[in-house]
Amino acid sequence: MTSKQRAYLKSISSTYDPIFQIGKGSITPELCDAVSEALAARELIKISVLKNCADDPHDLATILSERTRSEVVHVIGKKIVLFRQNPRKEDRKIVLPPL
Repeated sequence: MTSKQRAYLKSISSTYDPIFQIGKGSITPELCDAVSEALAARELIKISVLKNCADDPHDLATILSERTRSEVVHVIGKKIVLFRQNPRKEDRKIVLPPL
């Protein structure tokens, strides 16, 4: 992903509300499955890390992106933004700027 594409996704995600919260249970297989399903439906999601989670948001973002085969757009404070483009062109909701 280029910096131009990342900036475009950041601008879109700024208006999004977090749809998942990571708490003291940290990352569970159920959370990974739910995030993967949400990425398939939406392509771009925002996740909030609660104060009672002892893990670093950057580490959580890396683990989630590996397990869901997505890309970390950015981590700012306790918010994580992930993106996974739909493999079927006709089903894509977000069109990235060309490389």
